Amino acid sequence: MASSAFICDTEPWKDLKSHVENIKKTHLRELMKDVERCKSMIVENDGLVLDYSRQCASQDTMEKLFKLAEAARLKEKIDKMYNGEHINSTEDRSVLHVALRAAKDATIYSDGKNVVPDVWHVLDKIKAFTEKVRSGSWVGATGKALKDVVAVGIGGSFLGPLFVHAALQTEPEAAKCAEGRRLRFLANVDPIDVARNITGLSPETTLVVVVSKTFTTAETMLNARTLREWISAAIGPQAIAKHMVAVSTNLTLVEKFGIDPANAFAFWDWVGGRYSVCSAVGVLPLSLQYGFSVIEKFLNGASSIDKHFHSTPFEKNIPVLLGLLSVWNVSFLGYPARAILPYSQALEKFAPHIQQVSMESNGKGVSIDGLLLPFEAGEIDFGEPGTNGQHSFYQLIHQGRVIPCDFIGVMKTQQPVYLKGETVSNHDELMSNFFAQPDALAYGKTPEQLLGENVANHLIPHKTFSGNRPSLSLLLPSLNAYNVGQLLAIYEHRVAVEGFVWGINSFDQWGVELGKSLASQVRKQLNLSRTKGESVEGFNFSTTNLLTRYLEAESGIKSDSTVLPKM
Repeated sequence: MASSAFICDTEPWKDLKSHVENIKKTHLRELMKDVERCKSMIVENDGLVLDYSRQCASQDTMEKLFKLAEAARLKEKIDKMYNGEHINSTEDRSVLHVALRAAKDATIYSDGKNVVPDVWHVLDKIKAFTEKVRSGSWVGATGKALKDVVAVGIGGSFLGPLFVHAALQTEPEAAKCAEGRRLRFLANVDPIDVARNITGLSPETTLVVVVSKTFTTAETMLNARTLREWISAAIGPQAIAKHMVAVSTNLTLVEKFGIDPANAFAFWDWVGGRYSVCSAVGVLPLSLQYGFSVIEKFLNGASSIDKHFHSTPFEKNIPVLLGLLSVWNVSFLGYPARAILPYSQALEKFAPHIQQVSMESNGKGVSIDGLLLPFEAGEIDFGEPGTNGQHSFYQLIHQGRVIPCDFIGVMKTQQPVYLKGETVSNHDELMSNFFAQPDALAYGKTPEQLLGENVANHLIPHKTFSGNRPSLSLLLPSLNAYNVGQLLAIYEHRVAVEGFVWGINSFDQWGVELGKSLASQVRKQLNLSRTKGESVEGFNFSTTNLLTRYLEAESGIKSDSTVLPKM
């Protein structure tokens, strides 16, 4: 495929388009009767089990998808990523989040340099620093141990680390290592988020980690200045050196802010924000909470999937299979959304993280060459842990719109409970739903079945389930740090596969810039209006009206005063 051609112009794409009608004629009830088909759609790797037999796809569909991958030069593009080529062409950067969890003796190049030693230099620095803080040899300005950490960041500097933190909170080994410690994440510039994050904390025992690659991100830096003032007001400005550290590449601004550059932890421009949880962005705050040894297991889990993704034939390659099936569902079957349904409360922050990884990566309207796409790319991701989601939006999934579902289950729970006299354990009850829901979506319930159950005629339309609704099931052996790393890497690489096939750049995010630019104009107007009484000018009628009303509702906060959030 020439660089200026679209994947939709290739024969494999056209073949799949013709194939859609055959699949639409075949209900999942029929497809699931084919035992050999079902066997061929179960893949195992390193303790993980993927079953995609409940996708609206035949073995023939899969063969056609593999030919599409070949036409898209998928293997070549994956190799280019691992070889450090500048596949993020709009920003002229490598894409090497795989280097963040590579073994110490690995060799991964970017611009002719093996970056793995640099990665491990930072990891070793994190290990040494976090051990000092956790052991009490690094103390706060008043001599008290720093037991609480507030990580300040937004977007990829927040969602990924929060997902991992939530996943490990109740994991026995991690929980034991975190005893007596608290980790909080401050992301929203809304002062309510500041108030909630510092409630119950003392500046004397709090360490603030400011995460910003450039140290210029507006929301993050305002929140960082707010916490700097919180610490300074309580124990003096000299305390900042002991109570604030940074994850950044801009040492000049770090020092200007008041943080010792020696206490800044680096990452690199080949790490995109939403792919940065395995860098100092996530590893530093998570290691402060759980210890470096636990987080190293998380990195090892991600690394195991990196190797699997790079070396395994597509027919048995979990991220590739997931990515190709997503392309099939979006571009051929016309299903624009995907539900991520983890049957573990520990994964409550997984869907919000993948929302960003997926939608910021693949929410594009032009090809990597800058040409308008003649087809839709990307998908709408959302989700909620089971069984909570069942009592929320599953109604729509079962009887409304068709939304392909990812069911994620865990064989061994983090917190087993088995009450005397109960039929099954609490985890068995949860997993009963995990196993039942995909079949309910696939098979549905026919009017004939309802008649056989003596359902009243007027209720039959309401109780009929059409079925034929695709899903896949991913079963993890447990949910320890290693497994959490595996899960993260599977979804990161799945998103890359989709982008590689669609021919888009999954590693830039220009779409977030316009709103930021317009916000700076509003910010300037608010300042002029509040400090100099200037009227609102230069905006359309609607915005002018709303801004004026906002200013008339005087907040009481003047630009020359410092008012910290009330608790």
